[in-house]
Amino acid sequence: MPEHTFRLNGEQVTVEVAADVRLLWVLRDLLGVTGPKYGCGINVCKACTSHLNGDAVNPCAIPIGDLDATDEVTTIEGLPATVDAELHPMQRAWLDGDVVQCGYCQPGQIMTAVALLRRVAAEDREVTEADLDGIRNICRCGTYPRIRAAIRDAARDM
Repeated sequence: MPEHTFRLNGEQVTVEVAADVRLLWVLRDLLGVTGPKYGCGINVCKACTSHLNGDAVNPCAIPIGDLDATDEVTTIEGLPATVDAELHPMQRAWLDGDVVQCGYCQPGQIMTAVALLRRVAAEDREVTEADLDGIRNICRCGTYPRIRAAIRDAARDM
C-alpha cells in the first residue's frame, strides 16, 4: 500500500491507503476525525465540507493521492486553532444563534461559512445576500434563516 502524507489540523500525518481512496474515508475511518459527515458521497450535499489550504472543499470528492505533503486539511475539529481560541467566532455565532436542529450538516455549514467570510474579507468588502445565496450546503431541517443570521453575526467578529 502506498503512503500518503499531508497536514491535518496543524499536524503532519501519514496513512497507508490506495491513492484512489477519498479523503473523507481517510479522515473518518483511518484517522478518526468524524466532524466531516458522510451525506451523499458525490459532492452534492456538502456535509463533509472541510478546508484544503484555506479553501472550502468536499473530501468525498478528493482522492487521497491528490494531496501533497505540504497540503493543509482543516476540519471542524481544527477550526478553533486557526484563531488560537477555544471556539472559532463562527462556532460561537452558531451557538449564540441556536442554529442547530439535528446538527448533522452543521460542521460542513460552518466550514463553508468560514471560507466565505475569509474570501469576502480578502476582497475587502461586506458579505452580501448574493454571497449567502451562493452557499449550496444542504440542511434537511431547514435552518437556513438561522444559518444566514449566524454568518452575518460572525462577520462582525472575524
